[in-house]
Amino acid sequence: MAGVTPAAAGRAAEALHRFNARHPWDHNAHYHPWITRQLPRHVTSALDVGCGSGDLARLLARRATRVHGIDADPAILARARALTPPALPVAYTLGDAMTGLPPGPHDAITCVAVLHHLPLTEALTAFREHLAPGGTLVVLGLHRPRTPGDFLLEAAAIPANAALGWLKNRGRRAPRPVAMTAPTRPAETTYAEIVREAGRVLPGARIRRRLFWRWSLVWHRP
Repeated sequence: MAGVTPAAAGRAAEALHRFNARHPWDHNAHYHPWITRQLPRHVTSALDVGCGSGDLARLLARRATRVHGIDADPAILARARALTPPALPVAYTLGDAMTGLPPGPHDAITCVAVLHHLPLTEALTAFREHLAPGGTLVVLGLHRPRTPGDFLLEAAAIPANAALGWLKNRGRRAPRPVAMTAPTRPAETTYAEIVREAGRVLPGARIRRRLFWRWSLVWHRP
């Protein structure tokens, strides 16, 4: 971004990292209430792809007769099972998001901060094929910043991130986020590439940039 040197950007990133270490909060969980609001009040079957420790899957259980969570990380999935009360209709599957999706169709599919680990076209196609007619797909993802607009939104997210971190942890001891043991990698696909491919695979999908280094997609299958 014009006017910002790599050294200055690096110092800002390091300062933000130190602040987040003192005031940790989950950027993905911040959007969970928004995700559930995109869904009908009640669905028969919901699928959370890359469910992690099951926070979103447990929220989905308030709206779904049954919820399936799938993740490739056995340690985090064990954590999800331990945190989920037996009375909740949530089942967890250890498996690959491309080949091990629980058979559908599902009335709702969610995928949070996972799509950048998967081949984009194939993953969107798999979600489409596992979604029931009339069903809703909600994706929260990451992308590689490239345009001035990308960097401007990232710059705006820095003070907002600090403010929310302080507010969420004010007056209490901040819990540490549950650590993932599966390999992670940075996003490589740009926002423009995601918009173009999602529009081809999921015609009519609603895609928006979001604060805190995220973008969202909502698609209703005809």
